[in-house]
Amino acid sequence: IPAEESEDEPAAGEERPDTRLSEQDTAGGSQEGSKDSSKEGTVAEETDGDGQREGQEAKQQDRSLATSNKPRKKKKKRKTKKNSAGETVEDNDLEDIDSLLERIEDPRLAPQSQGGVTTDSRPLLYVEHRNLNPENELKRYFGARAVLGDQRPRQRQRQYVRSMWLTAPKNTWPRYSKTGITMQLLDTRRGVQHFTFEHHREYQQVQFKFLDAVESMDPNNIVLLLQMNPYHVDSLLQLSDVCRMQEDQEMARDLIERALYSLECAFHPVFSLTSGTCRLDYRRPENRAFFLALFKHLMFLEKRGCPRTALEFCKLILSLDPENDPLCVLLLIDFLSLRAREYSFLTRLFQEWESHRNLSQLPNFAFSVPLAYFFLSQQEERPELERSQARERAARLIQLALIMFPSVLMPLLDHCSVQPDARVASHPFFGLNAQISQSPALNQLTSLYVGRTHTLWKDPAVMAWLEPHVHEVLRMVEAQDALVQEAEHKRKIRYQSAPRNIYRHIILSEMKEATAALPLEVTSQPVMGFDPLPPLDSIVSYTRPERTSHPSNESTLSLFFRSLLPNFNLQGDIRHDGDDEAGAAQDLNQGVNRLMAAMRDMLANIQFQEPPRDDNPEGDGDWD
Repeated sequence: IPAEESEDEPAAGEERPDTRLSEQDTAGGSQEGSKDSSKEGTVAEETDGDGQREGQEAKQQDRSLATSNKPRKKKKKRKTKKNSAGETVEDNDLEDIDSLLERIEDPRLAPQSQGGVTTDSRPLLYVEHRNLNPENELKRYFGARAVLGDQRPRQRQRQYVRSMWLTAPKNTWPRYSKTGITMQLLDTRRGVQHFTFEHHREYQQVQFKFLDAVESMDPNNIVLLLQMNPYHVDSLLQLSDVCRMQEDQEMARDLIERALYSLECAFHPVFSLTSGTCRLDYRRPENRAFFLALFKHLMFLEKRGCPRTALEFCKLILSLDPENDPLCVLLLIDFLSLRAREYSFLTRLFQEWESHRNLSQLPNFAFSVPLAYFFLSQQEERPELERSQARERAARLIQLALIMFPSVLMPLLDHCSVQPDARVASHPFFGLNAQISQSPALNQLTSLYVGRTHTLWKDPAVMAWLEPHVHEVLRMVEAQDALVQEAEHKRKIRYQSAPRNIYRHIILSEMKEATAALPLEVTSQPVMGFDPLPPLDSIVSYTRPERTSHPSNESTLSLFFRSLLPNFNLQGDIRHDGDDEAGAAQDLNQGVNRLMAAMRDMLANIQFQEPPRDDNPEGDGDWD
């Protein structure tokens, strides 16, 4: 047995270049190898090392020797079969890698049912590693040469970096070192694993410095902190928002990717992105950075034109906490599914979650699901029976949506620059009264949906499909159908106030139509990019130490000098025994002395600029 294992090692060493491919690329070859090895038996194991060492000399042997040595012939046959299938890459040839990616991503090779729909054997929120890479999606749109360009020769000489799933490390990033973030497995219940990030003591100290930098309202302080701690996650998130406000989208996106890289380096060995059974509790402040970094990265991907990759990240966020959905990505997942043309996924999500999540009571699902069925009915490659069923479901669901949320129609037509006919425009059911009478919480949901997805409804075919259903709903309204009265009753009882996660989603989405409808209790409080609207029932593991100075107790004059001189402190060290009058008098004298010294410094630093001299003597008299 030891001899056989030593003979197998060179063969494994020869195939080592193949291991650079993804797991999908090598899955087929490993299965073929296992089948052939089971047929060859023990004789193949004994002669495997000899066949590998001889290499090309096996081709020059005569036919009698080849027939007398079956295992060697089979070994060569397996290698040629792998080459013909396009699954062996020699010399790290990037052209072959591109062809492999095209084969893997070919939708025709996916398992399909009789109706042409991809089989639903996998879990609903299953995440595929290859769909987390936006370059794969861009290659499908523009080709590998257009995406990679001049990066091809440089990648061969690239220094070794740790391979990641969420983002690709860049050579321009600082060298990574342990930041003090780790991930721990809390418990496992019913096959679901609950994890949490943890901050070590040194990371906590950096976090306290970051909070001081945020309170200073000076982005330069965050930049200085990042120079000393280049992978501090909250600083990266906050500075990314600053760059985005300054229209530096490239730097903002780069900072988010660096934050994801830092968090992925801290993953627990058992933590899986694809299984859909790993959970993170948003109530813990250490976990929020991962949710927010994924969401911000998702938004950048959608703006970049990668809706399929953005949908995969949206599924990942939802799988981390599907019960609570802290960022309320359910308000976004329908839009990404329609943009990525993943209509079957959207309809499956609606069918499986409608019973326990009441997705039809959200305006985005009420309108997007029938739109997905309509697009499915337009696909000519599907059988006629399936297309007719999709048309029927689309007609029934869009009528229910118009009855339940009549305030969506007119703003949607207005965004699409479509003028409704006289009957629809003059009817009070879809008129201005429908928008005024609805609750503020429902107004936020409808405004968010219209502002985000109105571009999907601009298709003339979609408008032609929508028009007869609008008239059918008006007929039902005039006939006083029971469905219309029931929907009106539901609108009055429900949507009294929106939960906190919806407010958090609206703030992160920055949709101006929905942001304008936020209530005063949300807009009046400060919202930080690294932790917008923290949960009220947060699970805090460590707290920030109290500040020694209390600026709130200072006088107006003291606050004025503090705004001019940040280091100025009128109160100094506050004594706690207020009964000591001598100590209080001494503190007052010290405070006055500090105030006088600060005034002297301020006056000393004031410099008057010399007036520009002119040859005109009359002009000099103005400065006297």
